[in-house]
Amino acid sequence: MINDYARKSGLLKDADPNFSGDDTREGLTAIVSVKHPGPQFESQTKVKLMNPEVQTYVAQVVGESFMTFLEENPQAAKAIIAKCLTSARARDAARKARDLVIRKSALESLTLPGKLADCSERDTSKTELYIVEGDSAGGSAKQGRDRHFQAILPLRGKILNTERARLDKILGNNEVKALISALGTGIGDNFSLEGLRYGRVIIMTDADVDGSHIRTLLLTFFFRYMPTLIEDGHLYIAQPPLYRIAYKNTVKYVYSDKEKDKAIKEIGDKANLQRYKGLGEMNPDQLWDTTMNPTNRTLLLVTVDDAAEADRTFDMLMGDAVDPRKKFIQTHAKSVRNLDI
Repeated sequence: MINDYARKSGLLKDADPNFSGDDTREGLTAIVSVKHPGPQFESQTKVKLMNPEVQTYVAQVVGESFMTFLEENPQAAKAIIAKCLTSARARDAARKARDLVIRKSALESLTLPGKLADCSERDTSKTELYIVEGDSAGGSAKQGRDRHFQAILPLRGKILNTERARLDKILGNNEVKALISALGTGIGDNFSLEGLRYGRVIIMTDADVDGSHIRTLLLTFFFRYMPTLIEDGHLYIAQPPLYRIAYKNTVKYVYSDKEKDKAIKEIGDKANLQRYKGLGEMNPDQLWDTTMNPTNRTLLLVTVDDAAEADRTFDMLMGDAVDPRKKFIQTHAKSVRNLDI
């Protein structure tokens, strides 16, 4: 009945599946009073009435009255159907989340995303997953890594903005699906660290505006849908160098403008300075030596406070409220440097 009304009124599209009984009953409490001369109950506790004719009459009376109510109260009808849509989408999202949970056995690893370059180690306390930006950086990372314990997952472009998207839409995004499948933890209410395939999950993006944006998108996603990953200390941010400074037989990598100025002052103006805007500009050996080698690299552990701050900033810059975003732009416009347009 509610499906017929929803389709007739255009609130349920032709491509949308019908609401199930669970979708329509979720959150609903009903009191039905029936007088019957010979009631038959399921058990001594009288939890359920078993007379089959009662259901027929109740369905007929309620159906007619409910349809009349929907016709006479279109605003209420719209709200009811919106609630059913929300329930249906949540149910679909939960199903997708369950389907994406990957266990750690060798046989089941066949279902891992094709773009993932996995490692051979199976002890999760020793394994690492690098989430990298694009195929170019992914190629350098795959060649430069230690295949024994380091896995590489390149993401194409920027992942879906999970700040404003519904969970069912998020789980329909190929990049997000690849990430969830690679981690093996599930998502949201179905999240479990028992399936985690990598002890360290490392975000490694370029040192530019796009890289910062992608990093914030990922932090927002993890904060919203996998907070336990952060709380248990599994999420990190890699720190690739900004500059390579070479002079004669000496090569030095620095990670900030302040370090660069100090190094130039020590070496002299004859030094050859190279700025790395993207990870793809490094050859595999350079990427290993500076960013992936456990002996030399710098990793920043992401805390809940870090992720919450990223989430708040992203909510301000990408959310529905205009005034906070306008104020932020006006406040910081004059201090912008190295703007990518």
